Amino acid sequence: MAENLLYYGDNLDILREHIKDESVDLIYLDPPFKSEQDYNVLFEEQNGTRSKAQIKAFEDSWRWDQESAMAYQEVVEGGGEVSRAMQAFKIMVGQSDMLAYLSMMAPRLLELKRVLKSTGSIYLHCDPTASHYLKLLMDAVFGGNIVNEIIWHYRKWPSGKYAFQRNHDVILFYARSRSQERTFNQLFMERAPSTLKRFGTSKIVSGYDEEGRRLPSRTEEEDSEGVRMDDVWDIGRVPPIKQFFPTQKPEALLERIIKASSNEGDVVLDPFCGCGTTVVVAQRLKRRWIGIDITHLAINLIKYRLQDAFGPEIVKEFEVIGEPVDLSGAKALAEEDPYQFQFWALGMVGARPVEEKKGADKGIDGRIYCHDEKNGKTKQIIIQVKSGNISSAQIRDLRGVLDRVQ
Repeated sequence: MAENLLYYGDNLDILREHIKDESVDLIYLDPPFKSEQDYNVLFEEQNGTRSKAQIKAFEDSWRWDQESAMAYQEVVEGGGEVSRAMQAFKIMVGQSDMLAYLSMMAPRLLELKRVLKSTGSIYLHCDPTASHYLKLLMDAVFGGNIVNEIIWHYRKWPSGKYAFQRNHDVILFYARSRSQERTFNQLFMERAPSTLKRFGTSKIVSGYDEEGRRLPSRTEEEDSEGVRMDDVWDIGRVPPIKQFFPTQKPEALLERIIKASSNEGDVVLDPFCGCGTTVVVAQRLKRRWIGIDITHLAINLIKYRLQDAFGPEIVKEFEVIGEPVDLSGAKALAEEDPYQFQFWALGMVGARPVEEKKGADKGIDGRIYCHDEKNGKTKQIIIQVKSGNISSAQIRDLRGVLDRVQ
């Protein structure tokens, strides 16, 4: 089995069935925030500009139903602090959509604790929608072993007139245990301009005399590494023109987390892998990695990003688990989820799914763009995915679609 693993499937099932106890050094997760929005994958045109074509990746909405009630009951019956926390949430918010969301998160956090090494750390990315509940839940799971509440500060276009502009996310940094052996590599920031002007890059030494009076600051010849990094991080967001997901996080953010809480050769896990920023950065920093996502759309995107960043040879360094590898697997996927089968099939031939809209494009599931060297024009190959027997009528219909788009 390859050192790096990309799983297709429900992360709860993958964690329970495939990831061993205390086998992971660092976990970063950016789960759905319960924003009640749909999020789309964004595509580029051949010339590098952002396409209007989008396709829905996931719905960030949660409803209290029989499935969430069963998940809640499973956690409560497990006992312990997490059980008590979930019962308290039910008293506070009732059988609500928020309780459904927390019932989804609780068993996953318990599994993430199980797979994390005693020296490991977990970073949970959240926003104000549910961060206050998630912090209480993390306290229950990790025994209050919070290390930092990191503020990721960014700038964006102003919106709204009746509140302060919201320009930050919260990242909850917890340790698996209180062990002093927890992996942590101190990072440093540049000094403030006023400090640089006064002391340059020399090491600053200060202290007190025997009577407790503060001594004037002085410098030593040795250069300072800078100021120890604090818990407010100013890192710009990914510009919309460069996004694959609207929720995509910048590589600089993941680079900081991975450098601080892991070493080369360590295993980094992202159970909500999305567009693959975590695994791309982990690969660049020479960490082993495990990524999990529940859509073939995301799996195909991650494979594309890895090959785009590291070249086609990168496919030898990771294994995709959960995709069909034979005809019976393809049939099983088509029966289980026709849309995921469609995304998988399009990914097999390097095609881009079409946007979800009606009209002239009805009957087109994907496109491949290619360059005609003779006339210098960009041409497209039209793809329609079928999971069963194909009739002559369907071929005639596709021919009609081709005539309309030419």
